[in-house]
Amino acid sequence: MPIVGERPAWRDTFSSLRVPNFRLFTIGHIVATTAIGMQRIAQDWLVLELSGSVAAVGITVAMQFAPMLLFGLLGGVIADRYSKRVLLMITQSLAAVLAVALSILTLSGAVEVWHIYVIAFMLGLVTVVDNPARQVFVNELVGPARLRNAISLNSAVFQLGQLVGPAVGGVLITAVGSGWSFAINALACSGVVLTLALMRVSELVPTPVVAKAKGQLKEGLGYAMRKPAIRWTVIMVAFMSVFAFNLPVLLAAYASDVFDIGASGYGFLNALVAVGALTGALASTRRGGVDLRIVIVAAAAVGVLQAAAGAMPVLLPFALLLIAGGVANLLFITAANSLVQLSSNMAIRGRVMSLYILVLLGGQSIGGPLMGWLVEVAGAHVGMIVSGGVPALAAACIGVRFLLLRRRKRRAAEERQRLAEAEKNPGNPGSTAADVR
Repeated sequence: MPIVGERPAWRDTFSSLRVPNFRLFTIGHIVATTAIGMQRIAQDWLVLELSGSVAAVGITVAMQFAPMLLFGLLGGVIADRYSKRVLLMITQSLAAVLAVALSILTLSGAVEVWHIYVIAFMLGLVTVVDNPARQVFVNELVGPARLRNAISLNSAVFQLGQLVGPAVGGVLITAVGSGWSFAINALACSGVVLTLALMRVSELVPTPVVAKAKGQLKEGLGYAMRKPAIRWTVIMVAFMSVFAFNLPVLLAAYASDVFDIGASGYGFLNALVAVGALTGALASTRRGGVDLRIVIVAAAAVGVLQAAAGAMPVLLPFALLLIAGGVANLLFITAANSLVQLSSNMAIRGRVMSLYILVLLGGQSIGGPLMGWLVEVAGAHVGMIVSGGVPALAAACIGVRFLLLRRRKRRAAEERQRLAEAEKNPGNPGSTAADVR
C-alpha cells in the first residue's frame, strides 16, 4: 500500500468512523486502553505505598510487559490463525476477571506486593494476544478504502488511552482509592466485550486465515528485517520503549520526591501528558502520509523535550514540557504504527505487528526496572534526562545513516543516468559508455 499521500480534506479527517462497526470498535478501544492505563497507574502507586520503593514500581512495570518480551511473537501467530473478534472477546473477559481479583484483594486489605506482581504478569499474558489482534482487526472493520485513516486513528486511540488512562487513574486513586479503581476497570473491560458482541458480523471484511505451518515465526521476523521501513522503525521504537516510554515510573518519583505533591499531583502530571497526547492525536489524523523521516524527527523531538524537562528545577516549565512531550509522543507512535502496518503484507501483518508490539511493550519491561534503579541511584532529574537523551541520540544516529544512504542512492541513480545518456550518444567525444564507467 502507498505510505505517502495527500493531506485529507477536513470532512474526511475521521472518515473511517462512518463505518458502524469501526465506530463500535473505537468506543471499545478507547475504553479498553484507558482502563488498562488506569489499572497500571493504580497498581504502580499501590506498590509505591506498600513498599516505599521506586525500584519496586519498576519491577511491576517489568512484570506486566515481560510476557510480551517472552511470548510476543506467538501472539502474532495466534492473531493470524484465528478470528480476531473472538480473540478480543476472550482477552477482555480475562482482563475483567484479573481486575476483579485485584480489586477484592485491595478492598479487603489483604493485598501484598507479590500479589500485584503476579496479577500484572497475568495481565501481560492477556496483552500478548490482545494487542496484535486489536491492531490487525482494523483491516476487517473498514476494508482497503479507509484503511490508512483507520490505522492512524486506531494507533492514536491506542497511545492516547495509554496516556489518558494514567491521568484518570491518578484522579480515581485520590477520589475513591486503588481498590475501586480496579473495580471500575473490570466494568470497562466488560463493556468492551459488549461492543464486540454488538458488531454486525456480516459487514466485516474477512481476511485470509493463515493455516498452521512450521517456520511462521521465522517467516514473520525475516519479512520485517528485510524491509528497511519496518526494520528502522522497530529499532527506533526499541530505544523509545526502553527509555522514553517509562514516564509513570519517573513521574512517580517527581510527585513523591521532587515536588512533594502526592497521589493527586501524580495524576495531575500524567494528565498534562494526556493533554499533549490529545492534541497530537488530532494532529495525526490530519497527516497525509508517513515515511521514515517523520518517525525519526518525531522520536528526536520526544527525546529532546523529555531531556529538557529533566533539567527543569521548578514545576511550571516542567509541566509545559510534559504537554509538548505528549504531543510529540503521540505523533511518533502513530507514525511508527502506521508505517509498519502499511509496509507489511496482509497475510503476515499479524506477525509483523506482534514484533512491533513486542518491542514497544517488551522494551518497557527492561526500561521499567532500569529507570527505577537509575532514579534511586542518581535522582529523578538524571533519570528524566537519560530517558530523553538516549532516544534523541539514537534518532540522530539513525537520521545520519538515513541521509548517507539517500545520498549514496542518489549518486548511483545519477551515475546510471549518465551511463544511459552516453550509450544513447556514442559519437559524442568524452561521452562514451567506457568513459562514464
